[in-house]
Amino acid sequence: MNTCTELAIKDLDAFVFGHAPRPVTTRSGLVIGGGTVYPELNFTLPPMEIEAHTMAEVRAQYAQMIEGVCQRAVELHTPGLIVEFELLPPMTLEPEWGAEITAILHNTLEKYARSDGLKSALRVTPNDIREHERPPIQRGGHLWERMVRSFELNAQAGADMFSIESTGGKEVHDEALVNADVPATVFALGVLACRDMAWLWDMIVSVSNKYGVIPAGDSACGFGNTAMVLAEKRYIPKVWAAAVRVMTVARALVAHERGAIGPGKDCAYENPFLKAITGCPMSGEGAEAACAHLSPVGNIARVTTDLWSNESVQNVKLLGGMAPTVSVEQLIYATRLLNHATAQGPDKARLLRDWYAATDVGYDPQAYVLRPDVVLKLSGEIVKEQTGYQRTRRAAQLAFETLRNAHQAGEFILNKREVSWLNNLSEAADELPEDEGELIEQIAPTLASDKVRLDQYGLAEYR
Repeated sequence: MNTCTELAIKDLDAFVFGHAPRPVTTRSGLVIGGGTVYPELNFTLPPMEIEAHTMAEVRAQYAQMIEGVCQRAVELHTPGLIVEFELLPPMTLEPEWGAEITAILHNTLEKYARSDGLKSALRVTPNDIREHERPPIQRGGHLWERMVRSFELNAQAGADMFSIESTGGKEVHDEALVNADVPATVFALGVLACRDMAWLWDMIVSVSNKYGVIPAGDSACGFGNTAMVLAEKRYIPKVWAAAVRVMTVARALVAHERGAIGPGKDCAYENPFLKAITGCPMSGEGAEAACAHLSPVGNIARVTTDLWSNESVQNVKLLGGMAPTVSVEQLIYATRLLNHATAQGPDKARLLRDWYAATDVGYDPQAYVLRPDVVLKLSGEIVKEQTGYQRTRRAAQLAFETLRNAHQAGEFILNKREVSWLNNLSEAADELPEDEGELIEQIAPTLASDKVRLDQYGLAEYR
């Protein structure tokens, strides 16, 4: 295990899209983080049942999507293409189904490499199916075994890199999030999720190393992105969602400390922090991800990215063509601009970075915490702490302190209700105990046994 204790990127001038201190080279020769930002396309099925009798149609849908995408990528002369296949739950529950799709995608990408010289790589993201039973059994049982088999079979079928949107701790986090419960949220992210990430990523790295697959990274989508979507719908305060985003960093960092090397997954909006800390390349998503969800960070999310993604688009017909083909065109044009700025020199790249950041940062605290200088400052303080709990606690305190200072300086807009929430949440964060055991003793008795199994997080003594 490699514990991060300092930043890999300390200079703001070096914190820019397309460049990472520790670039990753794929089997096809794409260098991610080596100076070029590549499009990463994510596509999925239209609404339909996924069952044994529909698998022929499922396979046909994916074959159609990848053919259209590769053809358009060749026509637009993209220097490289990353395709992400996010397994839908039935495709992980039945591991052979997911591997069949991976083989289709891999074979088609290989075909276009031979016929047209298209350089590409395939990211495969099995679904964390452990949460399908409550309380989740995280470290064994039939769901764990199926998930492990999914990684094994997809590696054999042609995956170039692995990611996951893991959900350990989510059974506690969901309620804590909607209640704006700072201690319970820190417990879910800094105590439960960090422990689960270590267990899970030891498995993923082991399988990856066995088959020569790149262990890319995790995503706190079920935590930070859930907060972002709820804030967008005004169910929770924006300042709370912004702080939760920073609080997910320690949890996601565990994957890299256990052997993940990037590129981090697109929907992990915590990726700028991870890139600053680890130096590993990262994917991102924003404006072109509106096909999947709305967000207040459409431009700023791209300022330090090394891959640029659309999140996920359904295979439906649009006026311009099938939606995945339309999405890859949008991504190719977006990355062209990033790469053109890089070609004009470091000053021009930083200018474009700063313009993208400036267009979002004044409107929402969730954008403010992604500003490159803010990311570097917060990341540098987070890694001074030693444990997942300590890092998450410090992240919460720093996030609220930073937001308070920035709002007082007039750097973004907040209404009176948000200001009140900011003050109250900040006080709660400041009252978090320094000792992890004290927080566990505080939270554990409040958790129903049919909601969470603490033994699945190595905390059997508290039940």
